[in-house]
Amino acid sequence: MELNTKIHQIPNATAHRLPIYYRSLKKLNDTGIERIKSKELSQLTQIPSATIRRDFSHFGELGRSGYGYEVTYVTEVFRELLNVNNIINVVLVGVGNLGKAILTNNFKKEKNITIKCAFDIQSPFFGTEISGVPIFPMEQMKELVVNQQIHTAICAVPSEVSQEVVEQLIDAGITSILNFAPGRIKVPTNIQMKYIDFSSEIFTMVYQNEALYPAVLNEDNQQNS
Repeated sequence: MELNTKIHQIPNATAHRLPIYYRSLKKLNDTGIERIKSKELSQLTQIPSATIRRDFSHFGELGRSGYGYEVTYVTEVFRELLNVNNIINVVLVGVGNLGKAILTNNFKKEKNITIKCAFDIQSPFFGTEISGVPIFPMEQMKELVVNQQIHTAICAVPSEVSQEVVEQLIDAGITSILNFAPGRIKVPTNIQMKYIDFSSEIFTMVYQNEALYPAVLNEDNQQNS
């Protein structure tokens, strides 16, 4: 299949929505649905149909006006874009409460993503496994990452040490990092950094909710005061 663009050349917002499109289309394809229109896909994904059409336009003529999209074909397009068939090995740094929760889950619903090993400065789990993932001291991180040719990491350490840990990951050859510490990290331009900040997400949801339902929320606040 020949695509007119690569995933890293499209807008970031579109790239974030690709996994949502792929999962929805795959479910449709698995149930034998052959064709879907953007309005119907919007109901499944909760993404506006205009946004769907704009996102899909980055990849050529995926559908036709009035006809919609062939589910099998578009599913294959996104499968190729997301490298779904490739095995993605990940390392985790930080085996605290958050790290243990991530290890316990270990992408059980995503067969192509797996945490191969985890690291910490000090941990009672050294020499043991959590959900099948071996736990090692930080001193062994670079050797294991290089030997296993891993390029993706999850950083679940406190903010005060996250810059140092990220620099060690980069030195070991990691190029994509998902960081759970809220503070922003200085990294070279060729390093892909993504942040998961629970507080920011809650604030954003509350702000958006107040924008959608201002009268209801104001009434509730008055009753509770």
